[in-house]
Amino acid sequence: MPEETRAPILPAHIDDTVRAIARLHAEHQGEATTSQRLAERLTAGAGRPRSLMLLTVLMVGWMAVNLAVGALGHKPWDEPPFAWLQGATGVAALYMTILILVTQRREDQLASHREQLTLELGILSEQKAAKIIELLEELRRDMPHVRDRIDDEAAAMSAPADPEAVLNAIKETHDGMLATGTEPANPEGT
Repeated sequence: MPEETRAPILPAHIDDTVRAIARLHAEHQGEATTSQRLAERLTAGAGRPRSLMLLTVLMVGWMAVNLAVGALGHKPWDEPPFAWLQGATGVAALYMTILILVTQRREDQLASHREQLTLELGILSEQKAAKIIELLEELRRDMPHVRDRIDDEAAAMSAPADPEAVLNAIKETHDGMLATGTEPANPEGT
């Protein structure tokens, strides 16, 4: 009898992170209005290959029927250069643009929330790393067979960064660059 496949058991801190991300997505979806959900469904549907095929068939069919009606000696409802078709295409393009913008705006909100969560996790990781360095330095100082020395870099790294100070430094640097018209240096050279 095959053994049941079970999801791996995650450490509590990873499980908390996974749940926080799932909660973020659920809350974002729950906050969507009916019109936003409709716009997302329409945008998703229009972004599929079958929509391109359907649109192509409709446009070619429109032109073929009008040309055939004209060839049979009757007056077509939309003579070449197909002004009605062009108008309908323009209106459809306008609506599609608005639908894409509505959908993109919601996606940007979710991306902003994810970015905030990533930043919070980064700050937490930095604080954990600082604590680990602090504990290692303490252990090194307490071990009798390890020579005691001053490590300025380890001491600096063992102090957790102040998120407010980092944010202020980023803002000041950004504002200074805007004021002088300079761009940030790229250490990788790319």
